[in-house]
Order: sequence, then structure tokens, then C-alpha cells
Amino acid sequence: MPKIVISDTSCLIILSNINELEILKHLYGEIFTTIEVSKEFGEPLPEWIIIRSPGDLLIRRSLEQQIDKGEASAIALALETPDCIIILDDLKARKIAEKYGLKITGTLGIILYAHEKGIVKSVKHLLDKMKKSGFRITDEIEKEVLIKAGEI
Repeated sequence: MPKIVISDTSCLIILSNINELEILKHLYGEIFTTIEVSKEFGEPLPEWIIIRSPGDLLIRRSLEQQIDKGEASAIALALETPDCIIILDDLKARKIAEKYGLKITGTLGIILYAHEKGIVKSVKHLLDKMKKSGFRITDEIEKEVLIKAGEI
């Protein structure tokens, strides 16, 4: 597991909406994000989420031409952070991050990892809470996640 975890906004919002933001703290101890992500989140972040600014404004601005400011800043930060993984849910942002060779996971990957580590007892229960809060997931992906969790 990479030493540094950088999060985009979506994972923070989704887990906060279902009162499960602490999953990230239990898994990683601390998470890094950017001021742009913090602004998109819209609430004060817990002290274990550390705000860093990417140094290369040129790459961030270039990324902003393709994706939103939060995703662009998170990817820019990941590009200058050795041995990191970035949490992204947006497909376009994930494809861009993959082109740069970044290690990527998403909210569903976080939940599966938390289940594997014994932090989350029921993946299905969390998926149900996420869907009720507005998280969109196809039946196919939900089934795949539940199979990986051993809940089907």
C-alpha cells in the first residue's frame, strides 16, 4: 500500500453523507487533499485530512481544461507525490490519472479494502446507504463489488 493517500471530493462527500468518513482514518491514519477539494467539500475537514497545494500550477491549470478544479488539483498533487494512491470516482479523471501512471482507487475500492481489513462488516449495507444518499452505481458494478466482498 502506498504511503500517501490523496483524495478527491467525491469520496469525502459520499462517506460523509452516510456518516462513514472515519473509514478513511481507520484505514490510513491521515489523508491528503487540496484546498480546492476542501472548498468543494463545503464543510470543515477533520484534523486527520491534511491540505497540501500542488506546486506545479501549470499542470493543474492544464488539467482544469479537462476536469473540475478539485480533481485537477488532486491529480496535480499526486503527480508530485512519490508513492501515493489517489481516490477518484469520476471516470474521465480516472482515465487522465491512468495516462499519467498514477495508482488509483475509488470509493468502492476503499469500501472493499475496509471490508478486507475488518473495518466494515457489511459492504451491502454501506452500498444501500450510499444509494439512498444519491450515489449512483449500476447493478452490474454493485454485483461485482458484492462478489468481491464475498456477500453474494
